[in-house]
Amino acid sequence: MPNYLLTFHGALDMPEDPAEQEQAMAAWGAWYADIGAGLVDGGAPISHSAGVGPDGPTDAPATLSGYTIVSAPDLAAATKIAEGSPVLAGGHTVQVSECIDMG
Repeated sequence: MPNYLLTFHGALDMPEDPAEQEQAMAAWGAWYADIGAGLVDGGAPISHSAGVGPDGPTDAPATLSGYTIVSAPDLAAATKIAEGSPVLAGGHTVQVSECIDMG
């Protein structure tokens, strides 16, 4: 089965209230549990970043805020998994991309 890179776009600000933080983490845990054996890499949030172009550093705005890697039979199934991502509740988006097996 192919792997799919789910990239999260938009600011992922963790709530300051500990109870809200716990609730946010519980949502991620529930989503990972729903994915089950298809979860290849839970990924990580992304904070500081820098852009580089052919001529060196750029001031391009960064929208990438995290990623997860899943295994699914096809793009439609991977997209269905992405529809459960907790980032969507915050108005952010998920890009689903197939990872090409180079082996």
